[in-house]
Amino acid sequence: MSDEPRQRVERAGGKARRARLTPAPGSDPAPEQPVPPPEPDADAAPKRPRKRATPDPDDDRITRERPPHW
Repeated sequence: MSDEPRQRVERAGGKARRARLTPAPGSDPAPEQPVPPPEPDADAAPKRPRKRATPDPDDDRITRERPPHW
């Protein structure tokens, strides 16, 4: 086997049932910062969901049916 550094599984302390991985070699273990949402325009009107003029005949059937595992 090679002696390259690898990720290892570390046991969690206490009664925790999960383990955790050490950071992969060459990776950045710090999480990325979330991108802030754009500021809403004061002049723009709020968007409303569009409703269909005529309902699709399959809509009612699709909402009534359930997958076989339910």
